[in-house]
Amino acid sequence: MISREEAILLLEEKIKSENMRKHCYASEAVLRAVANRLEKNEEEWGLAGLLHDIDVEITNGDPLIHGPFAKKILEGKVTDEMLDAIIMHNEKATGKVRTTIFQHALAAGETITGLITATTLVYPDKKIAGIKTNSVTKRMKQKAFAASVNRENILECEKIGISLNEFAELAVNAMQEISEILGL
Repeated sequence: MISREEAILLLEEKIKSENMRKHCYASEAVLRAVANRLEKNEEEWGLAGLLHDIDVEITNGDPLIHGPFAKKILEGKVTDEMLDAIIMHNEKATGKVRTTIFQHALAAGETITGLITATTLVYPDKKIAGIKTNSVTKRMKQKAFAASVNRENILECEKIGISLNEFAELAVNAMQEISEILGL
């Protein structure tokens, strides 16, 4: 399996957008927290979060090919389970439905980062340190807020046995721990 250092080099090679890299770091932090909560392999889950969008710039985020294209980049570098979760984080491109805990966790975890970032950015100081869990869950119900964030993906946290409130708390805390990297 690829080391974190190798994964970061690959991320920097394939993703030039600073905001997209921050999203990947946020996803890594959230997936590590979820893995810890579920007693799964934190390194494996964290790296899946870090690398889940490795093909996004190559595919221009095309929902018909983004995800599966990552196989060309990551095959042989990551575990089969990681690759499967990465491909399935965009199930639209696969014609399949997510079924595993890892798949649900990655889809929910990477998606909630967008809602948390958007919530942070509407606060006057734009600092994640002041974000409360209820601010995130309240905005889940506001469909016009961060409208591109797929709430159904976030709610997949319930399919892995974590309530929305607990999931939001895990994610906020994880992102707060890397606030310097995220610039929030």
